[in-house]
Amino acid sequence: MSKHDTLGGCAMDFKYAFWNNKGGTGKTSLAFQAITRYAAVNPGKRVLVLDMCPQANLSELLLGGLNNRGSEKLLGQQGLVPRCSIGGYFQMRLPSPYSPPTFNSHDFITNPARFNAGIPHNIDLVCGDPLLELQSNAVNTLANNNIPGTNAWIAVIDWLSDFLKQLESEYDTVFIDCNPSFSLYTQIALATSDRIVLPVMADDSSRRAIQNAFSLVYGLKLPSEIYSAYAFATKLKAAERALPKVHLIAKNRLTQYMGPASAYVAVLRSIEQDVGALMVTNPELFTFTGINDAFVEVRDFQTTGVVAFAKGLPFHSVTVGKQTINGHRVEVKSAYLNDARDAIEKLAARL
Repeated sequence: MSKHDTLGGCAMDFKYAFWNNKGGTGKTSLAFQAITRYAAVNPGKRVLVLDMCPQANLSELLLGGLNNRGSEKLLGQQGLVPRCSIGGYFQMRLPSPYSPPTFNSHDFITNPARFNAGIPHNIDLVCGDPLLELQSNAVNTLANNNIPGTNAWIAVIDWLSDFLKQLESEYDTVFIDCNPSFSLYTQIALATSDRIVLPVMADDSSRRAIQNAFSLVYGLKLPSEIYSAYAFATKLKAAERALPKVHLIAKNRLTQYMGPASAYVAVLRSIEQDVGALMVTNPELFTFTGINDAFVEVRDFQTTGVVAFAKGLPFHSVTVGKQTINGHRVEVKSAYLNDARDAIEKLAARL
C-alpha cells in the first residue's frame, strides 16, 4: 500500500470513515467485521480504530460483545483516569480548544485483544463515549467563536488530527466509526478522514440519505446559496484542506432471495444511477473511476450475524453448529457462515 497524501500532518496510509447520516444501515456491524478482517489478513499493519459514535457499539463489540461483557469492559475503560476514550480526549481539549495542551495520545488507547481473544492483536482502539453528546453543545460554541487571528472552526475540526500527529509513525491504517448524524464531532471525524465507506440499504430512504450525504459533505445541490458560505466543504476548502473522497458504497443487508424483479433491485439501481451521474459531473469526489468499482454487495447476515455480534467475534472466528445466545439455542449453518465470510472478504479486500 502506497503512502497517501498527508492530512493534518499525519502520515498514515489511509484514514477511512464508515459513515451515513441515516441510521439503521448496519454501519457499525459492517465496520466491525470489515476492520477485524482487514487486520487479520494484514497482520503486518498496525490498525487504529476511533469510535466516534456516542453509542459506542463498535467499542462494545471489540471488547467482547453482549455475551462477553463488552459493555462492562467499556465502562471500565471510561472509568480510568484519564478517561480512556474519545470523550476523555475531548474533555481534555475543552479548556484548550485552539491549541493542543500537553498530552499523551496513548493515555486514550486500548488494545481490545487484552479483553477479547477473538480480536486481532494489531488493532488498537479509542473507545466511544456517550460524553460526546454532552460535549456537543460546548464544542459547537467553541468552533463558532469569533477570535481575531484564529480560525476557531478549523482549530476545533483539527482535534483528531492533533491526536493522530503523535501516532503517525505507529499506525498504518485508521478506521473511524462515525455517528449517523452531521453533528460537529462527526464533521471532526470526516475532516480527519481521507476516504469514506458509505453503507446503504435497499430502500427509498437510503436513496435520499445518500443524496443528503453528498449535499452535507460536498455542498452539492444546496437548497439556497445562503447555505453555501456555511457549508462544511466551503470552510474546509477556504482553509486549503482536502475533502474526504467516497471510496466504497456497501449495499448492505441485501435479502438472501433478491430476484431481478425485486423492488429492492430497482432502488439499488436508482442509487447506482445517482452515483454514476455524480461521477460524470464531480469525478474528484471519488477514489474510483468506474461504476463497477463503486459498490460491494453484502447479504443479510441473519443468525450468523446475531451470534457474531453477541459474542464480539469476527466471522472468521465464528464456528458452525448450535450455540446458546442470551438463553436461546440458535444454529449457525455452514452455508450462511460462508456467505457472510465471503461478503466481508470482498469488502476488506477493497480497503
